[in-house]
Amino acid sequence: MATSAPLISKSQLSSGIETLDHQEQHSLDDTIEKYIEGFGPAQYLQVILVSLAFLFDGQQTFISDFSDAVPSWHCTDFSNQTCYSSSNFCNLSNTEWAWDEPASSSIVSDWALECGSSVIVGLPASSYFVGSLIGGFTLATLADSWLGRKKLLFLTCLGMSTMALITAFSTNVWMYSGLRFVSGLFRASIGTCVVVMSTEMAGKKSGGFVRVVGFLFFALGALSLPLIAYLNRGSPWRYLYIYTSIPAIVYCIIAYFFVSESPRWLCMRGREAEAVAILNKMVPTKNISSSILKSAYKPLDHEQSNLDIYSSMKSLLERRWALKRLLAAMTLGFGVGMVYYGMFLGVGSLGFNIYLSVTLTASLTIPSILLLPYVIERFNRRSSVVAFGIASGVCSIVCAIIGEELKTVQIIMSLASAFCSCAALNVLQIYTTELFPTCVRISATSMFRQAINFGPIFVPLLVSAARRNNSVVYGVFGSVEISCIFFVIFLPETRGLSLSNAMDEQEKKDNANAYVS
Repeated sequence: MATSAPLISKSQLSSGIETLDHQEQHSLDDTIEKYIEGFGPAQYLQVILVSLAFLFDGQQTFISDFSDAVPSWHCTDFSNQTCYSSSNFCNLSNTEWAWDEPASSSIVSDWALECGSSVIVGLPASSYFVGSLIGGFTLATLADSWLGRKKLLFLTCLGMSTMALITAFSTNVWMYSGLRFVSGLFRASIGTCVVVMSTEMAGKKSGGFVRVVGFLFFALGALSLPLIAYLNRGSPWRYLYIYTSIPAIVYCIIAYFFVSESPRWLCMRGREAEAVAILNKMVPTKNISSSILKSAYKPLDHEQSNLDIYSSMKSLLERRWALKRLLAAMTLGFGVGMVYYGMFLGVGSLGFNIYLSVTLTASLTIPSILLLPYVIERFNRRSSVVAFGIASGVCSIVCAIIGEELKTVQIIMSLASAFCSCAALNVLQIYTTELFPTCVRISATSMFRQAINFGPIFVPLLVSAARRNNSVVYGVFGSVEISCIFFVIFLPETRGLSLSNAMDEQEKKDNANAYVS
């Protein structure tokens, strides 16, 4: 009688499939990983140089907290009780009140926008994020096609910095908003290039450190702004753009000569000799040859993809699994990003000194960043995103419920929400780079980051409403974030899995993992 036991067990079949796949096409990630593990001084320097771009990105992202702020004012006549009893200087004549600092200290007082529409006051900040949104769609795919990671990082950072310098010479709010739009257009791909380049240059053992450095520089960029603005208090707002843009331009020149291109991207473009030269420079103790890399991957048809710079985007949209992941990641980015940027851009409504507000909010992001290596090493990506995202949303809703009657508690809960949203966003950015193969990684990560930038477009308008009732804004933040966070169920877990190079390779891995599970 025949036995019912299978001739080949499930684990044996799975192992056989993996062995066959490995024989057909070796993993470029595993091959490069073997040579770059250990993270030497050259790799350390590369990650630092690349991540420095994030510092200047952080400065330009939150510079409007100071350049566009409504300055404090005072009554000019001590005996005028009508003035002292009024909380709105727009109801007073121009002779009854005056700014505490020179009118040139903010665009609001410089161009007499104080009693204008809240839409006009919030237009420059919104324009910046609209530019970021459009720039992400139009520029990011260039890094996956013919331009590459390094050149895109250089061009976008230089473009953002140059526009910031020109912004200092704006003559009206319309010119100012237009230049902020162009500046945002260029900066859209900076964060994407930093995250992806750092990930592709380092080995898995040093991944925690690499992933912290970039986010830490972004936080330091935001944290440096209060100091620069405080030292610049009483001076024209234009100086703030000059002081932040010139060092960024100098950095771009240094980065152009000393930052190396991603070896993984070079291999995918069929440029093995350049990849080998970079790997040998980063790890001089190991003799790496072109033949080793050629046996580990199948290069893209770079002649065809050079003709179509949007080939990587087409690959994302044509494959159902990739489109599903992309939409889920973008929904998550929108919800978490709205709270993260909202807490930064709305610090003026916290009720105390703006320099202290920005400093405190930025300082809280640093512990959340330093916590990242522990989180990504010990916990799954999906559970980490859910935990931090829900905690941030709940804190925002608590702020809405308690209102301004318990102002101190509201401030503490809003800062806690900022801390958790920062942690969720950092995990999400790492998670997204792991969800997609090398050939489309920049494009997918950039689409995710544009979803993050979509929420802040509406934040300035919400912050304007917060002057009357900031509880409504907190309620919107919390509800949106909690609603979006559950889209994580449509994403696979990536913890402990190696990066893929091509779309077909990613599909094979996903199918094998699904069969085993």
